[in-house]
Amino acid sequence: MFPQAVVDFFAANQELLWLTTLFADLGCTLVLYRLFGKAGLQVAIALAILLANLQGPKLTVIFGLQTSLGVIFYSSIFFATDVLSENYGRDAANKAVRMGFAVSVIILIMLSLALMYLPSTRPETAEYSASIHAAFVTIVDFTPRFVFGSLLAYFVSQHFDVWAFHKIKSWTGERRLWLRNNGSTLSSQVVDTTIYSLVAWWGIVDLGTALLLGATKYVFKMVIAAVDTLFIYWARAAFRHRAATGSA
Repeated sequence: MFPQAVVDFFAANQELLWLTTLFADLGCTLVLYRLFGKAGLQVAIALAILLANLQGPKLTVIFGLQTSLGVIFYSSIFFATDVLSENYGRDAANKAVRMGFAVSVIILIMLSLALMYLPSTRPETAEYSASIHAAFVTIVDFTPRFVFGSLLAYFVSQHFDVWAFHKIKSWTGERRLWLRNNGSTLSSQVVDTTIYSLVAWWGIVDLGTALLLGATKYVFKMVIAAVDTLFIYWARAAFRHRAATGSA
């Protein structure tokens, strides 16, 4: 899709690629919001869930730490729910969380059904079909404990994020948006990372290793939370502009 020169540049600059992906993801969320308002944020959450599921198994090393690409897209869900909390209130944010949970379940069911289809054995496409099927199995053949851990972590942490955001807002009023954005996201990401690490990894690896895997992911989530602070101020400005023009 991209010119070879771009591919070569980012191959030699993986940290810059990670930051570019992060800014592109948050930027696309803002674009959806500017174009479609509240519905755009709901679409962004569903899109982030889909991307996180598909790209979650892809591991890479950034800044010397191993991480999953799914961290970027999953973390952007917290950004979208914080924007909903700030501009449309707790009920709208919680509704989006429940919609995201439903989307997660539907994606998992449909991908699991797709896995049961056998690849084509027609001579002209058999080799291609078998290779695609094998790649598909590698990406989406989730084990039950990873599925349960992912869904449980999402449901609990996202509701906690909305609660924490509004709890901090009750103390600060309309001031200190950065505090409620970062405070709610960082605390809810602790909940999310802890639940997922214990459910998905503990037993496969020892407790210390499970917590270490979670701690590594949390480092990246802290970076993402800091970066999305700038974007949430843009989102609030966009909301006020839409409200002023009667399109919020």
